[in-house]
Amino acid sequence: MSTLDYSDFSAVQRSDQFQKLRRTHRSFVFPLTVVFLIWYLGFVVVAAFFPEFMAIQVFGNINLGILLGLAQFLTTFIITGAYVSYANRKIDPIATDLRESMEAAGAGAPEETTDDTDYASAGQGSGEQS
Repeated sequence: MSTLDYSDFSAVQRSDQFQKLRRTHRSFVFPLTVVFLIWYLGFVVVAAFFPEFMAIQVFGNINLGILLGLAQFLTTFIITGAYVSYANRKIDPIATDLRESMEAAGAGAPEETTDDTDYASAGQGSGEQS
């Protein structure tokens, strides 16, 4: 059993398990974000400064610009699918273990209080006078 106080969220964030979760998440997200931004900005720069390149006919009325623009959507779907697969295999098991450890320790559970306040019943306190 761990000696970590799971009700102290700052301590949980400093824990090895949480740091592993962050490293695992960032090792996938940051590189793919950089790659996609370079791909996207490259597309925008080429479209803005080299329109003759984008106007190259590939077949019929379909030019290179249309194909590269559609490839942006395709890339987004591929990255999304890759992330979901990666998260299911690598991130979710770590996050589930951490969450279950915190739940077992009672972290985030509302504290029980003895409240002797006499609350108004239905109809009372609504401005109606009896």
